[in-house]
Amino acid sequence: MSQQRMEDSHRRFLQAMMTIGVIDRQGAKTLHRRCCEEHKTQHSPDRLDSFIDTINSKLQPLFMQIRKGMSEDDGNQYYVLVNTAETDVTRMSSDYADNELELFRKTMDLIISSENGKASSTDILNCTDTMTSKKLKKIETEQLLKRLVCDKWLSENQGEYTLSTRCIIEMEPYIRAMYQDQVKMCHICHNFAFQCQICDNPACGIKIHNPCVARYFKGRVEPRCPACDDFWPHEIPEFPQHQSSSKR
Repeated sequence: MSQQRMEDSHRRFLQAMMTIGVIDRQGAKTLHRRCCEEHKTQHSPDRLDSFIDTINSKLQPLFMQIRKGMSEDDGNQYYVLVNTAETDVTRMSSDYADNELELFRKTMDLIISSENGKASSTDILNCTDTMTSKKLKKIETEQLLKRLVCDKWLSENQGEYTLSTRCIIEMEPYIRAMYQDQVKMCHICHNFAFQCQICDNPACGIKIHNPCVARYFKGRVEPRCPACDDFWPHEIPEFPQHQSSSKR
């Protein structure tokens, strides 16, 4: 099939993405419709991904891309505008000082090495003692964590921090390279699995995102591991039915 021509509606969508950086699928659908209406071009609600593919074909020479991924928090699909030329934390160097980036790396270490994909504010504060660059004070660390949440690199809930959807999607190459022996994929959607449930069978140990658990075991009287067929002892969470998994 021939590539759709880049039109003003595409450019308007891209401008919005450059401003907001990350958007969930429902927001992207709404933005798609508004861009088409504003520039009086045909709007096909089921052609959002094709619409974005057209934008990406023009972004490729500029080392940029709108990527799609799933939120570990709610299972919704999100779109993130990423710089493909820079694949590690240095992409953040224009907004953060060297010592702030060092602490962010240490925070990623804590989150990725944990069993539940989370790091407490206390553990992050303790990391400042091992910094090789200028040590951050307690108030400076707290302010940095707030900025990282505001800039959507981290998510926070009751003093526990997780990698945000933006971070997981945009930092995917860096995570694969730096944590290849620690990171496992969700057995269902095949995306990174940090916040997840783990099969209790030591010979199995597959990971499944909480939203994927909810979808896979829905309606099953006796949930069993999709890999080893052992009984799945964990609580089956509930998520809204409109959510769907995605591959990046």
